[in-house]
Amino acid sequence: MKKPSWISWIIPFLATGLCAADKPTFYRDVQPILEKRCVGCHRPGEAAPMSLVSYREARPYAAAIRQSVAQRRMPPWNADPHVGKFANDRSLSETEIETLVAWAGTGAAAGNPKDANGVKRKFQEGWSIGSPDLVIGMAEPFAVPATGTIDYHYVIIPTGFSVDRWVEAVEVRPLNRAVNHHIIAFVREPGSRWLAGAETGKPFVPNKGSEAGATGFLAAYAPGTAPDQLKPGQARRIRAGSDIVFQLHWTANGKPALDQAKLGLIFAKQTPREEIITLQAMNSRFEIPAGAENHRVDARVTLRTEATLELLAPHMHLRGKAFAMQVKLPDGELREILRVPRYDFNWQLSYVLREPMRLPAGSQVLATGWFDNSANNKNNPDPSKAVRWGDQSWEEMMIGFFNVSVPVGTTYMDLMRPKQKQAAGPSSAGRLE
Repeated sequence: MKKPSWISWIIPFLATGLCAADKPTFYRDVQPILEKRCVGCHRPGEAAPMSLVSYREARPYAAAIRQSVAQRRMPPWNADPHVGKFANDRSLSETEIETLVAWAGTGAAAGNPKDANGVKRKFQEGWSIGSPDLVIGMAEPFAVPATGTIDYHYVIIPTGFSVDRWVEAVEVRPLNRAVNHHIIAFVREPGSRWLAGAETGKPFVPNKGSEAGATGFLAAYAPGTAPDQLKPGQARRIRAGSDIVFQLHWTANGKPALDQAKLGLIFAKQTPREEIITLQAMNSRFEIPAGAENHRVDARVTLRTEATLELLAPHMHLRGKAFAMQVKLPDGELREILRVPRYDFNWQLSYVLREPMRLPAGSQVLATGWFDNSANNKNNPDPSKAVRWGDQSWEEMMIGFFNVSVPVGTTYMDLMRPKQKQAAGPSSAGRLE
């Protein structure tokens, strides 16, 4: 019998060495992915429950990272990849997923810190947009009760601006995410009768129906929402003498808590070429039958002047199942621009079009939401009851928010109100069609 050559003895050792060399390590392979995709939220003081900034912090969660990325639950990104292309796509590439899964599955090695090949992102503590030029906020925290239903509260804060200001980045933040369902910051311009007579600076519940006067969307916070950072040459206008109005929605969680909203603004260094205005395709007149597994609700809105579509943001509550948005051009062409096959109330995401879409006057933006009011929906508060529009999470909403860019000087009413010669009666601004 022929003796095995020395080659046959050394091959296993070579293979072992090669495999060890090929194992992903934190500093060389994993940290660049986490820096690019994860640490925006997974860092101290932010929304995520744990930090992934350092090896010491990330190593205990290696198995959880492996499972989350393999199932494509993290980073959160709900858009169908076959419909639309988005500049803010958070989803991992196949190669990034394979790297993270392999790292966790082969011992989650640290590697050599000198191998780090990613540029560490710098964050301003307490803000995602960088250091704000101005912070506007509630003077005192609000005491959120441990139990009960909490009506929407509003806080009016004068800006004191003596001239128009242009904002290129804006972020609104709560103090206590555990009880804060959402914050919306509106701009109330001089002369507006919305919430007229209300005391400034203190949270209050407005009279029924007065909430409907809200216009001038500026920024919002909800779980998963990214702050607004606009492209060069674009900005939102805050006119001289305007007020900021916070709309605040708290949800009791069994413990008394304090919360306090603040708004950070970064001003444009020069007058922009385009204004950004937020619009919505909304339907508040629906009823979702008890036990319905796939109830459909539609909405549409017509633009009365030319604009460019920039961003999409679906909104539903706990029975939300799926969402889609389309554009119908004046010539009848229908384009699907967003499909969210698995809507998740816990991640209120926005989708920034990689290629903004020109919308001629007369274009329609269509939104469709599907709701699961059955017992199969694990988040359903009560599948035995029919559900209608309402503020609280156990009620429902159906809104397709979207941002458009328009030439400076174009107003919300220019976009939404029919021209005078077309109007046969009262204004139809914002109506569903």
